[in-house]
Amino acid sequence: MASSTATSTFTHSFHSPHRRLHISAQLPARHLSVTRRSLLFLSLSSSSAADPLSSLSPPPPPPPPPLPPSPDTTITDRVFLDFSLCPNYFRSDRSLDETQTLTVCEPSEPLGRVVIGLYGKLVPLTCANFKSMCTGSSASYRNTFVQRIFPGQFFLAGKQGRRERGEVEKLPLDLVGNTETVDSRAFLLEHSRAGVVSLCLGENDDDDQIKLDPDYRNVEFLITTGPGPCPQLDGRNIVFGTVLEGLDVVTKIASIPTYKPAERIRQFNDFAEFLGDERAQIARASWNKPLKTVYISDCGELKVAKPSLSPRYMYLNMVPYVVSEKSWYPKSTDNQI
Repeated sequence: MASSTATSTFTHSFHSPHRRLHISAQLPARHLSVTRRSLLFLSLSSSSAADPLSSLSPPPPPPPPPLPPSPDTTITDRVFLDFSLCPNYFRSDRSLDETQTLTVCEPSEPLGRVVIGLYGKLVPLTCANFKSMCTGSSASYRNTFVQRIFPGQFFLAGKQGRRERGEVEKLPLDLVGNTETVDSRAFLLEHSRAGVVSLCLGENDDDDQIKLDPDYRNVEFLITTGPGPCPQLDGRNIVFGTVLEGLDVVTKIASIPTYKPAERIRQFNDFAEFLGDERAQIARASWNKPLKTVYISDCGELKVAKPSLSPRYMYLNMVPYVVSEKSWYPKSTDNQI
């Protein structure tokens, strides 16, 4: 009976158009049933559609500022320094007054020539003064000493003072006031290798009385000897050139033994400086002095020959020519010379 009832119900629902309508109306409701998770997703989608800016990702960070242009290390000039040893500087029979030079060192022991390229576009004032000190006739680096040597780091030369001590006494008249010493762009280059040439500012050991002169011009320089960099010199001295030739000469100078005080003397000197004793600084000036006298025996400028591009030069290279003692003219096949 139950089966017949089910059959009749199914048949009735299948044949009755109203029942079929009722079933078709209920089917979409069964398919549109949604879960709680779907409702949450739909609510989020509707809120993001109402506010389209909320669905966007955060704006990217602004691009970094452009890097400053690298320093112009174009070599504009070339100068040379000839270094020699003076074996008889400390001899008792050696006489040298303010008017004499180190000619009594003959025969000297030459160490070699160092060729330096100058960065004239980066620091033109510093390079111009250094070039004047190399090319001056009566006032120059000639016959002055290498004052101090710091093994594995650098050596100093060009200290101002008394001539009989191997120091720079007179300066060329064309030296200009160097305003690059207060320009931050002049301190961009680093002492990252051997052969860097710098104007001594932080390492300058000129006497205070000389520095207080209104016409004071700093001409002391240093050359790094390697083998590693000298970061303690960066930002304190102006790099204005590099060694192009003669790095082996720089190595020879760096290998010369220097005066090194004992550890007990160093400690006593530090304590005296802590107490404000001025004699501590005076005594420290003799540290790292070379035990052999190294001096600049000669210096000057190296001129680089440039090819001529005159109109006559260009014409003679394009047309066959014959040159006589008084005139020149193109070669002709009709006339015989």
